[in-house]
Amino acid sequence: MIPPSPTPMRTANSGLQPLTLVAILAMTGTALWLGVGSWLSDDVGASETRGATVQRGPLEIRVVERGNLKAADAVSLKNEVEGQTTILKLVPEGTMVQEGELLCELDATSLIEDRFQRQISVRNAEAAYVKSKQNFEIQTSQNDSDVKAAEQQLFFADMDLKKFQEGERLAKEAEAEEAIKLGEEEFTRAQEKLTWSQKLNEKGFLTDTELEADALSLSRAQIQLEQEKRNKDLLVRFQLPRDEADLRSKLDEARRELERVKLQAAARIVDYEADMNTNEAKLALEKENLTKIESQIAKAELVAPRAGMVVYSQEEGGRYGMSQPIKEGTQVRERQEIITIPSADGMIAQVSLHESVLKQIEIAQRATINVDALPGRQFTGAVRFVAVMADQNTYWANPNLRLYRTEVTIADPVPEMRPGMSCSIEIQVEDISDTLFVPVQAVFRRGSDNLAFVDHGGSSEERAVEVGRYNDRWVQVLSGLSEGEVVLLSPPSGFEPEAEEPTAPDAAPGATPGAPAVATPGAVPAPGGAHTAQGPADASAAAERGGEGRGDGERGGEGRGERRERTEGEGGERGSDPARAAEFKKRMEGMSAEERAKLIEGFRGRDGGGERREGSDKSATGG
Repeated sequence: MIPPSPTPMRTANSGLQPLTLVAILAMTGTALWLGVGSWLSDDVGASETRGATVQRGPLEIRVVERGNLKAADAVSLKNEVEGQTTILKLVPEGTMVQEGELLCELDATSLIEDRFQRQISVRNAEAAYVKSKQNFEIQTSQNDSDVKAAEQQLFFADMDLKKFQEGERLAKEAEAEEAIKLGEEEFTRAQEKLTWSQKLNEKGFLTDTELEADALSLSRAQIQLEQEKRNKDLLVRFQLPRDEADLRSKLDEARRELERVKLQAAARIVDYEADMNTNEAKLALEKENLTKIESQIAKAELVAPRAGMVVYSQEEGGRYGMSQPIKEGTQVRERQEIITIPSADGMIAQVSLHESVLKQIEIAQRATINVDALPGRQFTGAVRFVAVMADQNTYWANPNLRLYRTEVTIADPVPEMRPGMSCSIEIQVEDISDTLFVPVQAVFRRGSDNLAFVDHGGSSEERAVEVGRYNDRWVQVLSGLSEGEVVLLSPPSGFEPEAEEPTAPDAAPGATPGAPAVATPGAVPAPGGAHTAQGPADASAAAERGGEGRGDGERGGEGRGERRERTEGEGGERGSDPARAAEFKKRMEGMSAEERAKLIEGFRGRDGGGERREGSDKSATGG
């Protein structure tokens, strides 16, 4: 059996946002109980609806929420003047301006006076810096001369050592060796002469005196040879090492002298360099201060970065978003937004999604947009952004409410679209071509299990079921039921749900162990004491009202917050109607008069007209 195609849902959160309406209904029932007693409980229990067939066929999963149009690209002009300043001149809001046109002029009188003093300080700093720089350059030149002289002395000492090692040592050793050779030749010659003289003397050809003279020459040559050998020995053993050591010492001394000169040069210049650097830093600081003041003076004039329409920004203040308009004479602080210029190139739809449906939304999912100001026209788009963190502004209205800003692109915008227009966004999560499904009222919660009760005439059979995707009318059944079976739409007499395990701290928003696609933690007792599952069962109640409260984002947000807060207070256990009534009364007493009036107005206006819904839409979307 193919079910009728689900009508486009205008309640958000794909089956879980209707829970907000059910929560409001539950709270309204509690309030009525305070006045009419047990009559309401008996009446609700008597009107129990039974019997729904498990169907197979296509199932559309949609998330529908109210939102506002927003420029796809808007330029923001902020006050960048430090501290607080006053708006002297402001172009009228709604004016069409061109690029470069003056939009706002801020008071910069004190900055102009300060600029004159800064200019004098800059000139004095420049003079001090020039003088210290010249002194530094003079000392640098002197240091260079001293270092060059010391390096020259080192060079000469090194050359003297090399000259000795590579030339003079060898020359002196060779000279000593030559002297020894000459002495040896002289000694040999004198010895040969003496031998011949002795032969001649024996034959009478040479006198004894001449023979003695030759003997004396031999002795002289021998002494001379020994003396040359001693000279060479002294030269090699003592004189040459001494000369080399002396030259090495002079070379080392020249190196040390060079180091001393460098250290002295560095010591002499450090004062000049410090003085120059100090004056340079002072000059840079004065110039920076002057540049900063001139920049601040320039920022006192806000010009249009592009052509467009001028829109005044409003400063939020107070607990309920009270704001004050921007005008001439208004005091503005630094970084406060003054003017925005929306782009005319395109529009996007901005919506706030409840945490319970956040896991179903993905980037690039298709969407359809219906703009209230453009009836009869439907626009297509796609999800382009989903906030990672919840919107902090919702904490003021309800600390337990978690809404996430989501942006949807509009593929075919028209010139009639304006920023701030209300719209309805339907995000196409998934189209399941063939699956089993039952009404959301037919699935109940006990602990972490999803249950269904199969009708067997006068009796019922409890079944554990595994559920998948869901919307505000139907829930997908993955296992546990068969096509054609009849399931109860309310729990049988005696059914008591158990406390559910707390959600893990790192669980996804709205996730519940064992039922990731249907229920959030806890359950909302229906008026009359019937305990129903918080996912599909409560959502069906809103669907049966024929789309009651469509577009009422604020009431839906309060319903979600009240439901979650009551659930957390009960710790997962479901109390009786009197206990809930007492808790509701206690919470009402703890509210301020303004909060109570706002909550009561929410109850009264759940079937209200367009004015109420328009205000609620703005609240739901953070607009």
